[in-house]
Amino acid sequence: MALRLPIVVSGRADDGAAWSEPTETDDISTSGALFHLNQKVSIGENLYIRAHRPDGSPTEATATVVRVSPAIYGTARVGVQIAEPSENWTRLFVAWVADEQPATPDESASST
Repeated sequence: MALRLPIVVSGRADDGAAWSEPTETDDISTSGALFHLNQKVSIGENLYIRAHRPDGSPTEATATVVRVSPAIYGTARVGVQIAEPSENWTRLFVAWVADEQPATPDESASST
């Protein structure tokens, strides 16, 4: 699902140095995400992803890089599969999808 969700991606460079980069998702699903990174990553690499639900509560998950392709301005499009805890990511996805849905006429009338 195309959804721009602000996230912070962290990992370790080849020399072992820790890095962290804010970005946003291009696509998100219950099992993974696609986003742009300036940092070079490789297929099979483990990344750490932090995001917030619409209510502001933080969510963290570990993900494995499953796709890397060139993108604009020297960035890479990175596809990841959530490794653990997958239930945290599923809750995040469901919360944002529910937040994106327009209210039905009955719901908007009852909230006034």
